[in-house]
Amino acid sequence: MPREDRFFELFSRHAEILVKGAEALQDVLKGGPGVAEAAQRVMAYENEADAVAREVLLLVRRTFITPFDRSDIKDLINTLDDTIDQMQKTAKAVMLFEVTKLEAQMGWMGDRIVKAAKLTVEAVSLLNTLRDNATRLNSITEEMVQLEDDADTLNDSGIKSLFEQHRDGNAMAYIIGVEIYDHLEKVMDRFEDVANRISGIVIEQV
Repeated sequence: MPREDRFFELFSRHAEILVKGAEALQDVLKGGPGVAEAAQRVMAYENEADAVAREVLLLVRRTFITPFDRSDIKDLINTLDDTIDQMQKTAKAVMLFEVTKLEAQMGWMGDRIVKAAKLTVEAVSLLNTLRDNATRLNSITEEMVQLEDDADTLNDSGIKSLFEQHRDGNAMAYIIGVEIYDHLEKVMDRFEDVANRISGIVIEQV
């Protein structure tokens, strides 16, 4: 029986939405009057990604021969979806606390998020021929892990900067800033989870 290859198309569609969500989140982190509109875009992309994730899970149930293990397919799409879910939570936090001026390190973390999303697009595009592209896939996942490490460093320096700004003043601004940093760090953690899932698939299949 033929193998069902629509999974690869759906993974790619989801990853492309991740990029759009990451770019919208990057716009949120620029601050200013465009925050609310950018946050709404993040939320719209999250809904779009949810629909693709549901389609993948439905296809798993209906497919006799899958391109790789069913649990790997479900874990990968769920991890991809967790990533954009966390972007949405970040945008919601910015809106909830009515933040329009964001720290420089937050924007730099947003840059890493966009880069990780674009690497995800490349990675999932290679899954259909992963035996021929195992070396590149391993390189991509290493880059994603490095981006997560970079984001951790930015997170630490950003929190330190917040503390120095508000140690004798606005404690609420410090608390809100830490909350946003925490959400951004979790976005990068989810991208690291994606990298680890892809690495696991490569190991099993090659």
